[in-house]
Amino acid sequence: MTESRSPAAAHREQRRREKRRERWRNLWRLLVFSAAGSGLAMVLLRQGWMLQGPSQLEVRGSRLVTTAQVVEAGALQFPMPLLSVEPSQLAERISASLPVEQVQVSRLMLPPRLRIQLVDRQAVARAERPGPQGPVGGYVDRRGNWMVLHQQGRLSPEAARRLVKGWQPEHRSALALILQRADQLGGTIETIEFKADGSLWLRLHPLGLVRLGQGEELLPRRLDVLAHLSTTLPQRLQGRTLEAIDLTDPKHPELSLPAPPAGRQRAVGQPARD
Repeated sequence: MTESRSPAAAHREQRRREKRRERWRNLWRLLVFSAAGSGLAMVLLRQGWMLQGPSQLEVRGSRLVTTAQVVEAGALQFPMPLLSVEPSQLAERISASLPVEQVQVSRLMLPPRLRIQLVDRQAVARAERPGPQGPVGGYVDRRGNWMVLHQQGRLSPEAARRLVKGWQPEHRSALALILQRADQLGGTIETIEFKADGSLWLRLHPLGLVRLGQGEELLPRRLDVLAHLSTTLPQRLQGRTLEAIDLTDPKHPELSLPAPPAGRQRAVGQPARD
C-alpha cells in the first residue's frame, strides 16, 4: 500500500528541485562568463593593450629630450604588450642614459599608452675636465653630474659666472655638497678647482682663495668652519678679500691677510711734517 505524501512535503520537494536547477543554471552562467572574459582578456592583451609604435608614448616636461631618444634609451621594441612594461625599470634606464633629473613612467589603459614625465637637469656651473688634448668644456648640474654643451639648456647668470676645474666622475659627491651649501659659505663661488694632487680649492667673492685640502671625509667639517669664519671675521676684515684661508686642518684654520698698501713716498727735497 503506497503512502500518500502531504501537500507540504510535495511543496518542499518541488522547492529543492528548483534550487538545484537554479544552482546548475548559475554554474553554467559562471562558466560561460568566465570563458567569455578570458577570451576578451586575451584579445585585449594581444590587440587592445598593445603598444604599436612611438605615437603611443606621451613624453612630457622636457625641452631637450625627444620621443625617439626615450625609445632608444628605454630599449623599447614595438609592437609590445603594455603590461609587459615595468615602469620603475624603464625609468631607471631612461635616467641612466638621458640628461634628466627625474623620470616618472605611468601605464594608461584607455587608450593604451605610456606617459613619461621628465624633469630636465639644470646646469648650475660651467665646467672643465681633463682631455687628451687639454681641458674639455662642459657644464655640471646640482648633483655634480657632467653635462655636454648641447644639454645645458638656458644658463642662469650666476651659473655662467661659476667655473668648476678638473672635474672627474669621482668628484661628483664633493661637488654636489659644495653646490648644496653655496649660500652658506660667505660669498659667491667663482671657482671650484680639483687639483691633480687631490686637493680642493675654492675662490669666493669677496672672501678670496680657500684651500679645502685633500680627503673628502673632512669636507663637511671644513665647510662648517668656512661658514662660521665668514660670519665671525673681525670688522676690519668684513668685505675684504683675504690672501688665502687654509682649512686643510679644520681644527686649526689659517688666515693669510693681504699685504698692506705701500706708504706714500715723499717728494724729493720735501721736508717731513710733524
